[in-house]
Amino acid sequence: MDYFRLLVVVCIVAGVSAGHAATGAQSYDRKDALEISQGAIGRELDNYSLRDVDGQPFDLARFRGKPLVISMIYTSCYHICPTITRNLGDTIDVAQEALGEDAFSVITVGFDWKVDTPERMRSFAAGLGMDDVPNWHFLATEALVVDKLSENLGFLFYPSAKGFDHLAQATVIDAEGEIYRQVYGVDVETTAIVEPLKELVFNTPRSAGFIEHWMSTFRLFCTVYDPNSDRYRFDYSIFMAIIVGVLCLGMVAIFIIREWRHAR
Repeated sequence: MDYFRLLVVVCIVAGVSAGHAATGAQSYDRKDALEISQGAIGRELDNYSLRDVDGQPFDLARFRGKPLVISMIYTSCYHICPTITRNLGDTIDVAQEALGEDAFSVITVGFDWKVDTPERMRSFAAGLGMDDVPNWHFLATEALVVDKLSENLGFLFYPSAKGFDHLAQATVIDAEGEIYRQVYGVDVETTAIVEPLKELVFNTPRSAGFIEHWMSTFRLFCTVYDPNSDRYRFDYSIFMAIIVGVLCLGMVAIFIIREWRHAR
């Protein structure tokens, strides 16, 4: 009888556990996740204290003043998260080539806080060959910070039978710490990341000076994507066309003024 009761208890516990797992999996709805993610655009990113791969404190406030790209993953994912990070790395390589290595920063945060320790984040980065990419930091943190940061970013994740269900999401933050763009997909298109970064990097405020402002404006319009090489290049023809256009308008203006004076 005792063995029978024990068997019944085990079956009940297993059934409840399976029910919780099923509920967690069903609670993830991609449409709702996208709405919450898009709803975060325009929201200010708060300051959070995380840890780098050496276990040292690492505050997000240090990134103010330059654009920032944030990606959240979990290291025990052996296919999707490494693929997301590897593909993001290819895009970041293009962005750094076009905009400059110091023009923006990137962080990858492990949200499975029990597993994603600084050591695991270091191994994750090294395994992908990204432990020496300039201005890319792999960070760990604790449960409370994970909850607040993910909510702040509009990033949802739920436990599931395969680990976690979540969007393949990269968040672009502007220099003032405001969420500027959400980018989705495992194999994200190059322009999806580089274009918003280009807009932020070259959108120099007028307080920086008249000449610097207009030089940045020219760079914004003349730095164009070449789909054949999957790279960005400075298109001098656009620059020359602008100059020729300005000269033509000036000549037309001079002609109109001379004719007007002659008519008088």
